Amino acid sequence: MLELAAGPAEHALELARRGVSATALDLSPAMCARARDKAAAAGLALEVVRGDMRDFALPQRFGLVVTMLNSVCHLMELDGLVAHLRAVARHTVSGGLYIMELAHPADVLTIVPRTNSEWDTAAGARQVHVRWGGGDDAIDPVTQVTREHVRITVRDGAGSRTLADVVPNRFWTGTEITAAVRLAGGFTEAARYGDFDGDVSLSAPEAWRMIVVLRRE
Repeated sequence: MLELAAGPAEHALELARRGVSATALDLSPAMCARARDKAAAAGLALEVVRGDMRDFALPQRFGLVVTMLNSVCHLMELDGLVAHLRAVARHTVSGGLYIMELAHPADVLTIVPRTNSEWDTAAGARQVHVRWGGGDDAIDPVTQVTREHVRITVRDGAGSRTLADVVPNRFWTGTEITAAVRLAGGFTEAARYGDFDGDVSLSAPEAWRMIVVLRRE
């Protein structure tokens, strides 16, 4: 399998842990280094490649490719999305699957979003509070890009510290994904889900993600 825009490669590492031959690709050298360190610490075989998800070349083809956590939002224009799909198609075996996890359109197109923009989590002894975007970050109605203000506050034995950044985020509709798949060629759409539970449709009131499954022709 291949995880694109993998960051610390949590999904590729989990599949490697289950015996799958896994590769992770990310544009950030820091994220690639982090993924390698995590794999080494866990004693897992993981190939990590620095590359652009819009145009990459690997020697092998894959039965499964995934892009998780709405990472497709980093593709700002249709040309970039089409180029990305063509690159994925070149690296997917016939009958193989490409799974994209995106934000649900209701997060932008309805008054009440389906996902929370603020949450708490624990990382070992550290307590982490995350605020990712929110009501104050308006979407540009022409480009469909939001400049999302991100604040991460970490509390541990050393005290409290806050990291802040602004992350551009492109919103993609379901019809735009369909159009890009047709333009790129190589894939047919096999399924759409509104949750990681396969019984939840994209149009269900409880749907909170847009998960698109493409099959290589």
